Amino acid sequence: MKKYPLAQEKIVELLTSEQIGRLATTGPDGFPYITPVHFVFMSDKIFIHGLAAGEKLANIKNDGLVGFEIDKMHGFVQDELPCDTNTSYESVIIRGHAALVTDIDTKIAVLNALVDKYIPQHSGKSYPDAMLKMTGIVEISIQSCTGKHYPAWAQKELFQTFAHWRIFG
Repeated sequence: MKKYPLAQEKIVELLTSEQIGRLATTGPDGFPYITPVHFVFMSDKIFIHGLAAGEKLANIKNDGLVGFEIDKMHGFVQDELPCDTNTSYESVIIRGHAALVTDIDTKIAVLNALVDKYIPQHSGKSYPDAMLKMTGIVEISIQSCTGKHYPAWAQKELFQTFAHWRIFG
C-alpha cells in the first residue's frame, strides 16, 4: 500500500489538467520506448495524437500493452543535509491496452478535445481531409490506474523517523 495515495478525484484532476504524458511501448527488440505526448482524458480513456506512422504506432500494432505516466512537481523540500532533500510531487501511473482509432467521428471528437485543451483559440474549426489522414489517434483502455503524492509536510515526518532510527539503530 502506498503511504500517500491520491484520491480518485485528484487523479482525474491531474489527468485533465496536466499537459505532457509519457507513453511507454515495447519495441520489437524487447526494449521499452518512452515518448512524451500530448493527450486528453475522456470517457475514462487516454487519447493521444501524432503522425499516422512511426515507432510508437508500430510498437502498439505489435503489442498493445502500454504504460502511461504523468507527474506534477511542486518543488524541492530541503533540509540542512543535501541527502535529505526530497521532492514534493503528484503522479499517476496507468497500465492499459492501446489501439489505433479508425472511426472518423471518434477521431474528430478526440482532435476537438485536444484543441480545446491545448489551443482553445482554434476551437470549432474544421480539419482538412489530408490532415485527418496523416493523423493517428491512439486510444488507451485503462486496466489499472494508481496515483500517489509526496506532500511537503511529509518530509518532517520522514526526518523524525530517521532521527529515531539514528538514535536507536
